[in-house]
Amino acid sequence: MVSTRTPGFSRPRGRFTGRSRTPAPQPVGPPSRPDRPLRGLVSRAVPRQRRENTFPPTAARTDPARLASLRSVQLLGCAVAAGWAAAFPLVSDLPNQRVWGIIAAPAYALAGLLCLILPRRFAARSAAAVALLGAVVVPLALLAVQGRHQSEVMVVERSAHLLLTTGSAYLQHPVVVTDYNPYLPAMSLFGMPRQLLGSGDALTRVAGDARIWFALTFFACLLASWRLLRPSRDRAPLLPLAVLTASPLIALALVVGGVDLPLIGVCCLAMALAERDRTVAAGLVLALACTLKWTAWPALPVAVLLLWRLYGRRPAARTGLIAVGTSLAVLLPSVLTRAAELREQVVLFPLGMTAIRTPAGSPLPGKVLAGFGPTGHTVSLTLMTLGGVAVAIWLLARPPVTATGAADLLAAGLAIAFMLAPAGRFGYLALPAVLVIWPRLAARRWSNRPAAVVRRRPEQPDRPERPEPALPRG
Repeated sequence: MVSTRTPGFSRPRGRFTGRSRTPAPQPVGPPSRPDRPLRGLVSRAVPRQRRENTFPPTAARTDPARLASLRSVQLLGCAVAAGWAAAFPLVSDLPNQRVWGIIAAPAYALAGLLCLILPRRFAARSAAAVALLGAVVVPLALLAVQGRHQSEVMVVERSAHLLLTTGSAYLQHPVVVTDYNPYLPAMSLFGMPRQLLGSGDALTRVAGDARIWFALTFFACLLASWRLLRPSRDRAPLLPLAVLTASPLIALALVVGGVDLPLIGVCCLAMALAERDRTVAAGLVLALACTLKWTAWPALPVAVLLLWRLYGRRPAARTGLIAVGTSLAVLLPSVLTRAAELREQVVLFPLGMTAIRTPAGSPLPGKVLAGFGPTGHTVSLTLMTLGGVAVAIWLLARPPVTATGAADLLAAGLAIAFMLAPAGRFGYLALPAVLVIWPRLAARRWSNRPAAVVRRRPEQPDRPERPEPALPRG
């Protein structure tokens, strides 16, 4: 009898009949499409899983890089930014914000014009450079040389002076609003350059400005998280970072205050380190976040659950112990020596529960509710607590499996807290916005699900070999 079975090639089985058709012999010679695998000869290393997408990966229409490269998207972004900046000289009662709007609005308009008239390969970089120069560099240099800034910059620099002279970053008997320090002790580190350099001339005024160090920490953390989350290093993050920094979301905060920028960068870096199983580094970065502002404390359970979900109990416990231990070592001196001042200025003052009210008064839902008196204030705190509990339940029910998913959960919790708190600013929403945007740009995908990994058999080469033609047996 003559056998037509190819030696060394297992015949596949059918689903109902027990057998399937034998693969047709392929023509001898190189294939017409070298990049296309041969049909019928590629076997799966693992069984097909439920809800698994077996189609080859294709470029998504909503890919961030593709959307950002569209000229219409670039022009729309510049127009929105220019309109946003032009509104500040008309509606804001803060002089520094009006100065920023006067300088930034023409810069955004010029950036949009460059997007429209320049060739595509030069338009994005040129527009980003113009927007960064006009919305960040020029107004920041002008205000820093003149020594003009929002009150929180002065509070941070004064807290560094108090820490060096009295051993505590908090005044014992605050009288006016600027006497309150709503930040945790580690925030005083950003005021140390002012104490070391002074403000004798223009150079030292700029170099010692806390806003410069806020921005440097922000940039360093975002660049590090990009390197950790990027699947390949074929593209530098300079253009995305420049666009994000030049946007009104970051540019206004950086120029006039910038006190929340370190917290934004540190939270992004902590999620990236947790995804890459850098347990010690993640614990130290989380400790830094938890000693800057108490609003960063939700980042600790989110990162620990991400590690537990991906790598198990021991890495998660190691990161949690490092973060909690380091945070306690930083906070305990202030808790033991100035517990009353710490409670009043760090907890009660931001919640609007002191005799002197916080100047953060943007018309967010929580602030509107608090305006109805003690009952509205209680309702605002109750809704904020219920929102936090709901996010915590969701976190425990569906722990994140990627840095993007962890950042989304953290952003949701913080956005609810900022929206429903009795006092707040629109600028606070920059933290959840960047948590949603930056990990997606770094990971090159919109979804917060893990990327599919294509597994091959160890013996399977990159291009499947064609079996030898079967020879009849006599």
